[in-house]
Amino acid sequence: MRLPPLLRGTLIQRYKRFLADVRLDDGRLVTAACPNTGSMLGLCAPGSVVWLSQSDNPTRRYPFTWELVEADLGRGPLLVGINTGYPNKLVAEAVAARRIRALAGYPTLRREVKYGRNSRIDILLECAKCGLCYVEIKNVHLSRRHGLAEFPDSVTARGVKHLAEMTEMVRQGHRAVMVFLIQRNEARRLALARDIDPAYGAAFNAARAAGVEAIALRCRVGLDEIAVHRAVPIADQVL
Repeated sequence: MRLPPLLRGTLIQRYKRFLADVRLDDGRLVTAACPNTGSMLGLCAPGSVVWLSQSDNPTRRYPFTWELVEADLGRGPLLVGINTGYPNKLVAEAVAARRIRALAGYPTLRREVKYGRNSRIDILLECAKCGLCYVEIKNVHLSRRHGLAEFPDSVTARGVKHLAEMTEMVRQGHRAVMVFLIQRNEARRLALARDIDPAYGAAFNAARAAGVEAIALRCRVGLDEIAVHRAVPIADQVL
């Protein structure tokens, strides 16, 4: 997925979850939309180098959007994608291009399909021979140790609900796959942040035991493009 041209700046503060004040390198002070409702643990410290896109839509209240941040866990700064609007598109593109082996073989792909109890599945794959495959995608950008990505970065009751609904799809005879999309270049594996949300960890264990599958995919993140790069292991799929 190609990114629009980006402007470099320094984060002054993130506030109200959806907004961030940034001093651009050209000296301008701007307020950018923050397309991420999570805690962004470790990624929103004042003084961080950030990268913004700029819309030419005259009706937008905040024409700038925060896209990337440089994070340093002691081995030099690395780009991290923070835009949670991208993962579904990235995975859909990769599936269509047959670059995700675990999700290959389905000729039909639909997005945002209603299912369960008043929910929408991110991607529904369909095949006359293989049946239905429900794919739920979670954006991952938390890392507290170099090479280890973690999910979630805050308590997520919605995530627990999704696991329960996917478990029900398996009980009905369908396939269900959790995809953890990591927008960090250095991640070598994924683990659940059970200290942050024990309930999600327990729900994940129960879902996996019931037959819900889980895969983690690391992205290649650059200033001009973000793309699904490769699968990485999940450190503790069931404990």
